[in-house]
Amino acid sequence: MRNYENLVIVKPTLTAEEIQASVKAIEEVITSNGGEIKASTSMGMRKLAYPINKNERGYYHVIYSTIEPSAISEIERRFRINEELLRFVTIKYDTNREIAAFNAMVEKANKAPEAPAKTEETEAPAAEAPAAEAPAAEETVAAE
Repeated sequence: MRNYENLVIVKPTLTAEEIQASVKAIEEVITSNGGEIKASTSMGMRKLAYPINKNERGYYHVIYSTIEPSAISEIERRFRINEELLRFVTIKYDTNREIAAFNAMVEKANKAPEAPAKTEETEAPAAEAPAAEAPAAEETVAAE
């Protein structure tokens, strides 16, 4: 088993649920071919360097896994068939130095889920702001 990193760019025209379903399907392709997913991280929606199929943006997702080298050709074939993917790249980590870097990235990706939870907390007060404006409107009605 060797260490691999798969970066996929999903079409931005999909809804959030469709993007998550597409990412789950990609992970299923890897596991069905005998791979083990070590970590998976979302990089979110980003602007592309150049338009791909008239898309200016794309949803980036990185998957770190260990797979048999013979299964890579089948995985990439299934990625090419998937019309929801704009681009993908598979990177092999071979030497001891690369494997150490791979393990560091996996550890970093496994710690990353703590960060999005903090961003959701910061978004919550923004959602409460319109509710605070509503009582002010009711006060003006009561004053009339």
